[in-house]
Amino acid sequence: MRKYEVIFIVRPMEEEQTNTVIEKFSKLITDNGGTIDKEDRWGKKRLAYEIKGSMDGFYCLLHISAESACADEIDRVMKITDEILKHMIVRLDEK
Repeated sequence: MRKYEVIFIVRPMEEEQTNTVIEKFSKLITDNGGTIDKEDRWGKKRLAYEIKGSMDGFYCLLHISAESACADEIDRVMKITDEILKHMIVRLDEK
């Protein structure tokens, strides 16, 4: 299992809808054999520039342990999810 940081920006919505999107990806990680080590919700922030018609977004950072196939699946689903404005998955060094 490798360590990853998954950061994503959710389109501004009601709090309940935002929580649903975050839970969707938490469930996706656990269903694909990964574990969530830490979840850090940064909250709603103003974006530096407009992304997909939005000037605000809800930032969320997940520290996970997973296989590369799980990270690939997360990336694939985030690309096709309309509620996600931007995302990035970074593999952490093993130290």
